[in-house]
Amino acid sequence: MAAFDLILRGGALYDGSGAPAARGDLAIRGDRIAAVGRVEGRGAVEVDVGGLAVAPGFVNMMSWAHDALMHDGRGESDLRQGVTLEVMGEGWSMGPLDDRLAAYVEARQTTLRHPITWRTLDGFLRCLTDRGVACNVTSFVGAGLLRALVVGFDDRPPTSVEQDRMCALAADAMRAGAVGVSSALAYAPDCYATVDELTALARVAAAHGGAYASHVRDEGAGLLPALDEFVGIVERAGVRGEVYHLKASGRLDWHRLEAAITLLEAARARGLPITADAYPYAASSSGLDWLMPGWVREGGYEAWFARLAEPSVRRRAIAEMKRDAPDNPWRQLRSADEIVLTRFRRPELRRYAGRTLADVAAERGVDPFAAAIDLVVDDRSRIGAMFFSMSSENVRRKLALPWLALCSDAAALAPRPPFLDDHPHPRAYGSFARFLGHWVRDEGVTSLADAIRRITALPAGVLGLTDRGRLAPGCAADVAVFDPAAIRDVATYAEPHRFAEGMVHVLVNGVFALRGGAVTPARPGRVVRRAGS
Repeated sequence: MAAFDLILRGGALYDGSGAPAARGDLAIRGDRIAAVGRVEGRGAVEVDVGGLAVAPGFVNMMSWAHDALMHDGRGESDLRQGVTLEVMGEGWSMGPLDDRLAAYVEARQTTLRHPITWRTLDGFLRCLTDRGVACNVTSFVGAGLLRALVVGFDDRPPTSVEQDRMCALAADAMRAGAVGVSSALAYAPDCYATVDELTALARVAAAHGGAYASHVRDEGAGLLPALDEFVGIVERAGVRGEVYHLKASGRLDWHRLEAAITLLEAARARGLPITADAYPYAASSSGLDWLMPGWVREGGYEAWFARLAEPSVRRRAIAEMKRDAPDNPWRQLRSADEIVLTRFRRPELRRYAGRTLADVAAERGVDPFAAAIDLVVDDRSRIGAMFFSMSSENVRRKLALPWLALCSDAAALAPRPPFLDDHPHPRAYGSFARFLGHWVRDEGVTSLADAIRRITALPAGVLGLTDRGRLAPGCAADVAVFDPAAIRDVATYAEPHRFAEGMVHVLVNGVFALRGGAVTPARPGRVVRRAGS
């Protein structure tokens, strides 16, 4: 009788600690790693992985995979890069919901539409695994969602009763296994949140062993004050802090990245448990709402659309979008040629996907400011877009930081319907492969061992997951096996729907989800809950 269910023989074992690889075997029994090193017993299945790197499965620290996984549980663009855990919930999580907010979320769906049948965050995650997913899933609970649920979409602080209610809902989600509380302070309704409100929610996360993650309030001229605010919240709440997709956005503000790194490293030197993540590209991706003043977005989507349809409001919004002010997002871009439209709700507008806002504006005979408003009103959505607002030199600088993990900040897709209706950022298909291939192997920003630590054990520790992110006996058997010489991203800005190359096997909870480069029928993904929940 075989001593193990599976043995991977003769690979270069990267255990996630950052230590150099050691040639050896990895034995799995059930859903756990049973032995690492020289394994004497036999396995029911044995696979020769000589010449390949064997690493813990990768953690996508900030993922928007939720809708895509509802439609196709394979999560193939991430799976083919070695991702075994999707971490969702940047500011807006998929629960908790009431009937009103569930209807609101359902009405705002774009190309991927499905009924919202759950009401709790854990209920959503269980819905995914009940349908069958190849990857593991977990989530933060979003401060923006809690605000929408309790306060609504108004620009005002919560009352004491409302604050208590938001904290109680956050505590419920934390007890059910959420990995923390998150905010997205550049967007409504999160941007209306006060420091006291965010600190109270971060304290709830801390009390349950979770983290506070934030897309900070400004990534351009106000980057340093925004990071100061974040550090203050972390310090007052006594919580682990994660800066989502750290960046200095806009040519006039690229120089601020070094000061931002100094600020965060000074906080770390004082003992604050602060980390960050990033995607390895110089273009970001968001919605056209990012370009518009906060006041015009108050009240939720329907109020936003109605407001923009009023000529006087439209004129005022355009005037503010044109102003030369440090907090104006348009200041971060050289021209509307640096905005590429990616996602539309209405099929008749999808012909614009992949084209620049400047090009579409010229076709429509209006300036880019008017075109952005017209498109939002016509499509009744925020409209997805890419913004070429960062520098490659800054990307290199960030990716060398030992306390920076990786994220895709994107969905997990595949080059087939319904995903072909969108023109996504290539980070959806290439973030982890680009990091390991282009930036680590070809550009040498760090060692392969350290790079693997930063996409495995580092994020697992931030999330409070004690049995993920390492190759060690007793840990979950989430494993990525790849060719270090061949791994590379293939997706481009012009042709984004292209799978990465070089990943050979991926195991999730001891089961092959990818074997020999081919996706298997297995859907072994589970809800991963924070330790102690």
